[in-house]
Amino acid sequence: MLDFYPQFWTKAFDFEGRTKRIDYWKIFLVNLVIGLVLSKFTPDPLYYLFAIASICPGIAMNVRRIRDTGRQWQWILLLLVPIIGPLWLLWIECQPSSVPE
Repeated sequence: MLDFYPQFWTKAFDFEGRTKRIDYWKIFLVNLVIGLVLSKFTPDPLYYLFAIASICPGIAMNVRRIRDTGRQWQWILLLLVPIIGPLWLLWIECQPSSVPE
């Protein structure tokens, strides 16, 4: 069931490939659930370790998703624009792939 999740960690430094929309959102959801569980039921250092370890794979996955929509990786810099930037990036990541499957 979670055979897609190890791919998140093994492609931590792969900024060149592509990530399909469904894989992106499944990994996003699993990370959200893991983060919530760790923050509520485990000591804080374990949660912080997971959060810090997820930063680079998360950025790589976002860049691959942006590239999958046919845009250049620089669109991730939208996160630096307050309020509207993350919403715009969310809209981009919801777009279908530019390459047919």
